Amino acid sequence: MSHAINPAQLALLNGQTVLPKAARVCVSLAVMLTVWDLRHRTRKHLRKLDPVQLRDIGLTATAARREAAKPFYQP
Repeated sequence: MSHAINPAQLALLNGQTVLPKAARVCVSLAVMLTVWDLRHRTRKHLRKLDPVQLRDIGLTATAARREAAKPFYQP
């Protein structure tokens, strides 16, 4: 099963100025789940960075731990 979005399907959605309510709900849900997944993966990788890597991205170990400890649904 592919997780990729079919370009033709995406073009169809993009071409619509108004979507049915159910479609808007589904798109909003997909966006929210994508954001949550990105936060989860980013914070997971943040936990694995060593002090030199943290310094390279401008974070202290304390700030990195604090960010990594946040749940995926919290910005």
